Amino acid sequence: MERAAHDDRSAAGPGRPGRHRPVPAPRADTDAPSRSGFLAKAFGVTALLSAAGSGLGLLRDLLLARYFGANQGTDAFLVAWTVPETAAPLLIEDAMAFLMVPAFSLALVLREERPHGPDPVRQLTRSTLPWLLLALCALSATAALGAPQLVELIAPGLADPQLAVTCTRITAITVVPFGVAGYLAAALRAQAAYTAPAVIYVMYNLGILALLLSGHRLLGVRSAALGVALGSLLMAGVLVVPFVRRLRTRRRTARQRGAGRGLVLIPLALLPVAAFSLTRQSQVFIERFLGSGLPPGTISHLNYAAKVSQLAMTSAILIVTVTFPVVARAMAAGDLAAARDRVEKDLGQAAALVLLGTAFLLACAPAVVALLFQRGAFGPADTDATAAVIRVYSFGLPAQAMIGVMVRPYFCVRPVVRRAEAPRAEGDRTTWLDWYPVGAMTLGLVVTFGLGVTLTPRFGAPGLAAGNAVGITCTAALLMRGLMLRGIALRLGLVLGGQARLLAASIAAAGAGSLAVRTATAPLSAALLGGATVLLVFAALGALFGAAEVRGPVLALLARARRPHAPSPAEGKPHGR
Repeated sequence: MERAAHDDRSAAGPGRPGRHRPVPAPRADTDAPSRSGFLAKAFGVTALLSAAGSGLGLLRDLLLARYFGANQGTDAFLVAWTVPETAAPLLIEDAMAFLMVPAFSLALVLREERPHGPDPVRQLTRSTLPWLLLALCALSATAALGAPQLVELIAPGLADPQLAVTCTRITAITVVPFGVAGYLAAALRAQAAYTAPAVIYVMYNLGILALLLSGHRLLGVRSAALGVALGSLLMAGVLVVPFVRRLRTRRRTARQRGAGRGLVLIPLALLPVAAFSLTRQSQVFIERFLGSGLPPGTISHLNYAAKVSQLAMTSAILIVTVTFPVVARAMAAGDLAAARDRVEKDLGQAAALVLLGTAFLLACAPAVVALLFQRGAFGPADTDATAAVIRVYSFGLPAQAMIGVMVRPYFCVRPVVRRAEAPRAEGDRTTWLDWYPVGAMTLGLVVTFGLGVTLTPRFGAPGLAAGNAVGITCTAALLMRGLMLRGIALRLGLVLGGQARLLAASIAAAGAGSLAVRTATAPLSAALLGGATVLLVFAALGALFGAAEVRGPVLALLARARRPHAPSPAEGKPHGR
């Protein structure tokens, strides 16, 4: 199956089934970024800056809870926050990355194949960025003008819709800078530049905090909406200089007008990616829609629970953020085997980190919520409601991590650009496989909505969370099948066997952590004791069960601990004269 995937390729792009054509062997420098030292450094930089951004985001949520609690005012703001919450993943991490990282990776491969001539990277920028800016401005204006209808659609039972409309018009500004930031970040990551893209969420949350701290008394929750707009502008601004510098340093001596023959934009390839990203974000719409009919504060409880739950996803997302350009470059060069190996490794590493976080949340959710949020207007009843939602949400986190890993290489097979010499008939039309992720996500949404409607009257917000977890798990299972249909022949037994070992270790760690938490009284001690117990049990059982993602680091730590102490130069010198 793997050999067939290599041989049955068309000129339309990497991985497309069709007319036979020899596949060029990957160049040596194509594989250079995949070296462990490079990935470790890139992951370290990205992790450090992303942790700073997450810390500031957590502080932002703490201040929201402290200043405004969980009431109809915060519900109104969170409905307005649906715009940036949808635009940020769509335009920064999801659709824009799915489209532009493979596109710039293909441009870089063409640059290596044709060192003397027009620069494909500059040509790609000229042919895509102006159209993107025009589309973003139109979307932003549409969201602002249609704010009343949007609020009515998202949350028809909202207690204060006018406040939500005002905040929505403010947050609609974010569409343009989010799109620009996503485009520039994708271009920089494809060229192995990770520092500037990793700092964008630091700037985003600094903008929110500045307005929230200075204006919460005078403007109320409107200060948070204004902060979101300011933060988005800072996100885009911090990427402009590094992007322009990269273009200038890569300037070609030959700049004839024939540059357009390097890459050709495929407009239809945009549609499946955008549709998938929108359907993926529709889970938020479903929760806001159904949650608006529940008691005031429910939407806020769901929001705080989602923010805490997503902390367990941060490390997994960092892994695929760093390795996605490596996968895209390998696929653009025709090396599907290298792409498959990287995806399998990413699935294991992401699962290990997310399942460890899931075990911790299952064991320590009440302590974590009380420690983070229970102060000011956020009371014990809010803590209990939020913790209950977190525990249900946690069951869907592994599936969310798997989707994040699998959908990226899926869309690499169908880049938004093609080589100019590829036949137009094969390169520009879409097939049912292009729309497969949209169908998988839509089916997951149907499950989410059906279970939400069924369970919400009896269980409230936890019923909504249960529908979310089951729906996203169905989507993950379908996408794993779709990735294999796309030509990336995952070794299913290897992947599922590793997932099963990690899952068993996670279940046992969650049980042990729950028992440990019962012996503590204060939230801080409960979180620390439960977290330490979960970590030790997960590491021990993961290594015992043979999970490579756990056993490798554990054995490395043990070997380092057993290593004899090397004497320092001062200790090695003889005493006296």
